[in-house]
Amino acid sequence: MANLISFHDVCKHKCKNDCWILIHGKVYDISTFMDEHPGGDNVLLAVTGKDASTDFEDVNHSDDAKEQMKKYCIGDVDQSTVPVTKKYIPPWEKKEESTTTETTKEEPGNKLLVYLIPLFILGVAFALKFYNNNK
Repeated sequence: MANLISFHDVCKHKCKNDCWILIHGKVYDISTFMDEHPGGDNVLLAVTGKDASTDFEDVNHSDDAKEQMKKYCIGDVDQSTVPVTKKYIPPWEKKEESTTTETTKEEPGNKLLVYLIPLFILGVAFALKFYNNNK
């Protein structure tokens, strides 16, 4: 049976000489690997305290790198302790559906006011002009 480690415990280890990271449900103690990492230790320190799976995959690590990781694995994370986070989607990548749902949330009265207010102002202007011409 694999060693279960809580997410809270993983988060405690986030400095150069004591660094654990979480990738695909596995916890890795990479303290001794920090100086060897080709991207530098700052890259690794930046992904501590969170699930680094997406960051790891974004780099497209080689098969050799994935094989080398195995020796640093110290256990599995207890999934019940990992906070659920919503994935951030930049505005330029959002689907058209999300923008159309935002515009349909407007109340019908608001659309009516957009037309009524200018008409009211125009009516007042004509009334004042007519009133001033009759004097």
